[in-house]
Amino acid sequence: MTRVVALVSGSGRVLQALLDAFSPVPDTRGPDHGRVSIAAVISNTPDAYALERARRHGVPALIVTHRGRSRETFETDLAAAIDPYQPDLICLAGFLRILSPAFVRRYPRRILNTHPALLPAFGGKGMYGERVHQTVLEAGLAVSGCTIHLVDEVPDGGPIVAQAVVPVVDGDTPESLAQRIQAEERRLYPEVIRWWADGRIEVGDQAVVVRPMRPASTPTNAIPV
Repeated sequence: MTRVVALVSGSGRVLQALLDAFSPVPDTRGPDHGRVSIAAVISNTPDAYALERARRHGVPALIVTHRGRSRETFETDLAAAIDPYQPDLICLAGFLRILSPAFVRRYPRRILNTHPALLPAFGGKGMYGERVHQTVLEAGLAVSGCTIHLVDEVPDGGPIVAQAVVPVVDGDTPESLAQRIQAEERRLYPEVIRWWADGRIEVGDQAVVVRPMRPASTPTNAIPV
């Protein structure tokens, strides 16, 4: 089983997609039960609604606040909260803190993030939420989208795992564009985690390769067509 710890900061719309896919409410069994587990959800903001979403699914919901503390102290306590769950993956799901290089090196090639644009464009420090969508609209682009990528020491700079393209339509606002991109994030992020659980993701020095799904074994008594 692939164990996931999710880091959040806000409402948790993307987190909800992960919970729906991998941590069904008690006494139910989704298609991925026993394959992927959301082991814990950790927020840096005490009032994040994402914590309530986790509790409703029976997932431990923890708070490690960053307020009034040094980055080093915050990340030390964050790691102390993560490590008992022994995650195979750490998934940033609307986590609005830039992680230090030291923290990233602690979990090499094990941190995934979703970004609401087609990286490497419109990424980096300060590019999150509606700021991204406003910038895309001001640039007059015909498409935007979302990117699932591994986290490295450069903000939004890690190897790309998957992307989904979303058209920009006449009359779009940052809010309307965000809604369509968030729908794709909610679809794509669980899919990438499934790929990881199935061993289909191979991480190289500079790039990620997603291997095709292995075909089912052919029965020995099968007759070729």
